[in-house]
Amino acid sequence: MGQVGVELNQMLPGGRVVCGAEEVSSYTHDAARATYDQPLAVVRPRQTADVSALVAYCYDRGIPLVARGAGTGLAGGANAVVGCVVVSFEDMTKILRIDPNERLAVVQPGVVNQDLREACATQGLWYPPDPASAPWSTIGGNAATNAGGVCCVKYGVTRDYVLGLEAVVGRGEVVRLGRRTAKGVAGYDLAGLMVGSEGTLGLITELTLRLRGARPPERTVVGYFEDLPSAGRAVAAIVVSGVVPSALELVDRYCLRAVSDWKAMALPDGGNVLLLARCDGPGSAGEVDADVVLACFASAGAMHAARSRDDAEAESLFAARRLVFPALSRLGAVLNEDVCVPRTQLPMILEHIERVADEYDIQIASLAHAGDGNVHPMIVVPPDDKEAATRAIEAFDRIVDEAIALGGTVSGEHGIGLLKKHSLAKEVSPTVLALHRRVKEAFDPEGIFNPGKVFA
Repeated sequence: MGQVGVELNQMLPGGRVVCGAEEVSSYTHDAARATYDQPLAVVRPRQTADVSALVAYCYDRGIPLVARGAGTGLAGGANAVVGCVVVSFEDMTKILRIDPNERLAVVQPGVVNQDLREACATQGLWYPPDPASAPWSTIGGNAATNAGGVCCVKYGVTRDYVLGLEAVVGRGEVVRLGRRTAKGVAGYDLAGLMVGSEGTLGLITELTLRLRGARPPERTVVGYFEDLPSAGRAVAAIVVSGVVPSALELVDRYCLRAVSDWKAMALPDGGNVLLLARCDGPGSAGEVDADVVLACFASAGAMHAARSRDDAEAESLFAARRLVFPALSRLGAVLNEDVCVPRTQLPMILEHIERVADEYDIQIASLAHAGDGNVHPMIVVPPDDKEAATRAIEAFDRIVDEAIALGGTVSGEHGIGLLKKHSLAKEVSPTVLALHRRVKEAFDPEGIFNPGKVFA
């Protein structure tokens, strides 16, 4: 154990500090497996006071701090940097309060998304943000990346549900940002600024979350398409119609087969691209919306489209969609893009992805939160195939460039982390990047919070 580990262990006893090389190694990177280093130590705080003491210690010594949730990130945002201390929130897992009258929850950052959703459901409440990693990812990690999910097309992303938060910033000061009221415009929205900041502004130690009433029943519509552009046209038609589905997901055959082979799931194989839509309007409104979606599928040239009468089959398709990334990861290293374009531009970005795949002679597996234009093209790179990895990176640069040209953004929900710093610089101007840096300096005067991430 090095000097830092010894001092931290004296300051935070009781198993809060991990220094053994084998134990520490499991905290070095997130699911992206981008560049990472060996941290000096891992600290597992149990309360805000632990975090405050740790930040003050590291501030005085200029030691970098890297926050970590469940490690499900896909941009290298939680990867350890040289000489850092990793802060894992795995022991801060308390749901402190669920208030059915005010419709809010107060939680520690290590609470797993699905655990919160299930706890809310027992009281007739619903926490909507539902990333594919919901069974494993934490609320703190979701807040760090402003995670979205399947239902965000209608119900919004994590930032829409964070009313307020407690965080440790600067020299170890504990601050409360935001509010617990339904409305509030006192000062800048600093809580909203923290959400999506990827741990670069401070460490979140508590969150106050907006809840909704129990989710209304959903109607599922399934459409099978010959190719990506025709599926994209179906999505554009739904946008123009004015219907807002509660989910609208795109999954191609390659993805479905990867899941089917892994989990032995009997998934349908009726076309090259599958669109999954759900409508949850009240009463007959949901039925009408489902009919409109079905007509949009047909008008865009669906090979087959139907309203699902089998709830079990519909659930299996959405479950398969959540398993795509781990299923592909079994086949090799997965390069996973995360561009988002205006919804009416979805056909154009999907056509571009097909052209790029042909030009670079690679298989691009396509997955998308199609309803909000968030596309996840993925390339499985065989182990030790450096040439394929080079082609994949070049292909993704082309996809990012096209997304920006279509008025889109380089990341819809995964964040910037390490992997997309160069892409962010393409999207925003030098003046705006300078504003980002000045904001960080205000929260983090010594630059110790997750240095080297998001922007250089």
